[in-house]
Amino acid sequence: MSETKAGSSGHRSSVNRAKLYQLALFPMNNGATNVYFVLILSYVAQFGSSILQLGMFASIMVTVMRVADAITDPIIGAMMDRTSTRIGKFRPFMIIGSVIMAISVIALYVLLPFIPATMMPMRYIGFVVVYFVWVIGYTFQTSVTRAGQTVLTNDPNQRPMFTIFNTIGSMLGMGVMQLLIPTLKNMYNVYDEAGTLITSGYARPELYRVIAPVGIVVSVFLTILAIIGIAEKDRPEFYGIGGGSQQQVKVSEYVEIIKSNKPMQRLMVAGAGCKLALAIATNTTVLLALYGIVMGNYDSLYLPMMILGYVFAVPFFLLSVRTSQKLGQKASLTRYVSVAFVCYIGVLALLIMTDHTAGSALTLSFPYNGGGAINLYTILFVLCFGIGYGAYYATADMPIPMVADCSDYETYRSGKYIPGIMGTLFSLVDKLVSSLAQTLVAMIFLICAGLSELPDDATPYSGGLKVAVIIMFCIIPLLAWAATLWAMKGYELTGARMKEIQAVNACRKDAIADGMSLNEAMNKWTTVDQLPAEYRETAQK
Repeated sequence: MSETKAGSSGHRSSVNRAKLYQLALFPMNNGATNVYFVLILSYVAQFGSSILQLGMFASIMVTVMRVADAITDPIIGAMMDRTSTRIGKFRPFMIIGSVIMAISVIALYVLLPFIPATMMPMRYIGFVVVYFVWVIGYTFQTSVTRAGQTVLTNDPNQRPMFTIFNTIGSMLGMGVMQLLIPTLKNMYNVYDEAGTLITSGYARPELYRVIAPVGIVVSVFLTILAIIGIAEKDRPEFYGIGGGSQQQVKVSEYVEIIKSNKPMQRLMVAGAGCKLALAIATNTTVLLALYGIVMGNYDSLYLPMMILGYVFAVPFFLLSVRTSQKLGQKASLTRYVSVAFVCYIGVLALLIMTDHTAGSALTLSFPYNGGGAINLYTILFVLCFGIGYGAYYATADMPIPMVADCSDYETYRSGKYIPGIMGTLFSLVDKLVSSLAQTLVAMIFLICAGLSELPDDATPYSGGLKVAVIIMFCIIPLLAWAATLWAMKGYELTGARMKEIQAVNACRKDAIADGMSLNEAMNKWTTVDQLPAEYRETAQK
């Protein structure tokens, strides 16, 4: 096939663009799984300790189960890469994952507490089995969020928009649950005649019987929206440069592929850093200890600070998308993680100064639900926390659309279309880090504050508990962001580089559609200067 013929196809597949509703709806899949991120990962340790009376076993098991995912994730990724059904490659995994998680959450939060305390071995066994089943379902659905982007769009101007719609979906899932559960929890608090809290709502099984079905309904609704969003693109003609006829990748080849894909390696480090910062800094127990124990009024501080965080995040969502479109996703991630890093140095300094004494000028204070007048400390904390939270919340999920870039790079590098294994490898990092976060929370409270169980509203203040909060709310996120900035320094997939890669992939795909073999196309076009003029023009826009 001549170069002219390769280009004479009318530049058929140079850019795969999504419709606005597709860009808006498909990211709801991440919102659907983030419902469970809150419902399980933020509360399962508290539930296991307080309701099932498993002590630290629940926190440790979260990490153990995620390590076991090192086996299941690549297997599920390989299954996805090899899947082709009447309803596509990705939608079956969304449906199966949603069903598995719904059933396992009901079994965990509703059924397990009915096992009597006299049968504690059955509680341990039931907890492990049900949690493992949930992890499988979580892998099924989360991996689609990463892998499905490759068929949705490869337009460098559209792909960054996934971040903002993904964040909207996350807020609809994670945000709704983060706001709803603490509110419902107050309805189940038990007080004595003097009005002193004696049993936290988090320690009552009735709370979990309510939040489990509510979470399931929210997640299923978001899953349905996501399925609608990807339906038209979940077809073989959008599967890589070889379409539905491409060669299957052997499982034994995956290690070599990841070893050779340097951008993916660095993105996994950056993703782990962003996820660890988000998982620990927004952990329910950490926030309860910060606002309820160190600063003395959880009910008046938690909700206003959560709302302020989301308000500050809005402009950073818009800024990050604009930066990504102009300079690439690497530049955007680096810029706003740096902003978060600087601001949280200020948060760290303010937390060190915090005085838990009632009425102190060195603590947060809002004229709401028993709080006091706003002071200078509150203004400084709101500014440092708000700007820092807004910046890192806007970047926390930014590595997700960057997985699609790494998958497209792999197609460019080797000709292989393996979004499933790329997505599940990244999902594995997500799970390991988020589960490590829960174990770190439990261990830091144990080491710094001597607590054998996670703190609740009734836990008294101590200097060690304040140190634990400072470590988890500030120092660990700062270290995680430092790792992210280091990883991005050598990340080669800039905005300009991705345009070149997409142009080469498009030229190869058109040539293969016109009858050229994959090997011939791979050898004929390796750099952008070798492409026909119309493809070079696309790379230069």
